[in-house]
Amino acid sequence: MSDAMTNGMTDGTTGVTTDGTTDRATDGKADVLVVGSGPTGLTLACDLARRGVAVRVIEQRTEPHRESRGKGLTQESIEALEPLGVCEHMRATGTAEVTLRKYFDGVPVRDTTVTGGLLIGQWQVEQVLRARLAELGVHVEHGVGLLGIEQDGAEVTARLSDGRFVRSRYLAGCDGGGSTSRHLLGIPFEGSTAEEEVMVLGDVTAPGLSRAVWHQWFTSDGGGVLLCPIPGTETFQLQASRELDERGEPLPPSLESFQRLFDRHARMPGVRLADATWLSSWRVNVRMAARIREGRAFLAGDAAHVHPIAGGLGMNTGIQDATALGRTLAAALGGTAGEDVLDAYGAERLPVASALLADTAQRMERVLAAVREPGVGTEAGLG
Repeated sequence: MSDAMTNGMTDGTTGVTTDGTTDRATDGKADVLVVGSGPTGLTLACDLARRGVAVRVIEQRTEPHRESRGKGLTQESIEALEPLGVCEHMRATGTAEVTLRKYFDGVPVRDTTVTGGLLIGQWQVEQVLRARLAELGVHVEHGVGLLGIEQDGAEVTARLSDGRFVRSRYLAGCDGGGSTSRHLLGIPFEGSTAEEEVMVLGDVTAPGLSRAVWHQWFTSDGGGVLLCPIPGTETFQLQASRELDERGEPLPPSLESFQRLFDRHARMPGVRLADATWLSSWRVNVRMAARIREGRAFLAGDAAHVHPIAGGLGMNTGIQDATALGRTLAAALGGTAGEDVLDAYGAERLPVASALLADTAQRMERVLAAVREPGVGTEAGLG
């Protein structure tokens, strides 16, 4: 454990360590402080709260987002969520069967129906989990960032962006790939990140385009654009190969760029994209935390590992991390096991993360090669 963690408070802005003698507006205690309110953090918080654990959740965002992001739950994740009492609402929101319509050079070639999971936007998953958490008496504290972590043998003290300090028995960093928790804990994020962006993504509407299928247009030049209907909305999630400028540099995602990519690959001049509410880009990022426990602090989800998107396993692996961590912390807090039970989480999940990185990299290569064949789409990354 680093000196900064045992002797003082790490300043998340300057990297300076204070001596810990400053007056602190301590804002109560909790058994577990969860940092981040994505699917991982919310799953963990719900699991702990239903077990009677005093849990708090802080979130840097000032309000919940409505971005589709990860858009599917596997059967394993649905089973993991079942004890939380949320699956009925998830099934009512999502779609259990989705048809992939594959086009090549603008011509429809093949439909493939995929079952066994649930098509559902990430914001919708979070909405259901947040509502369940509120039923359990816990509300996400939005607009609150994490600036420092200090811990000793008995508790963790977190310094928040509003000047408060929160003490807890344990802290769970569920704050994504750019995790502040991981940074403050001094845990290396080992692996590689590609220099070039591979894909642009966004949420758009496409009036006149059928919402009965997930449209996947690929072209003989190796490019493509995908539009997946998010259930219960008018929104499609767009994924597309990047657009380059005259110098060969990638253009930033925008509605105008999305339309040009759509026109090039889909070749449906009557469809005009609109209402771009999420704009993003993606590059291959294969990294894993060197460890997922530092004393009384833990990492889960993207804070612990990031990997290629093929197979749609990101949100799902985070949910499964959360259920394993919830089980571990509940055992330690309940007095049914000694402190050594805390090592069980890393022993269970680190091998899973390591295998996941290798598996999804292979899936990504398989998809990129397969879609050059007419009639093949993202299903090449499943199984």
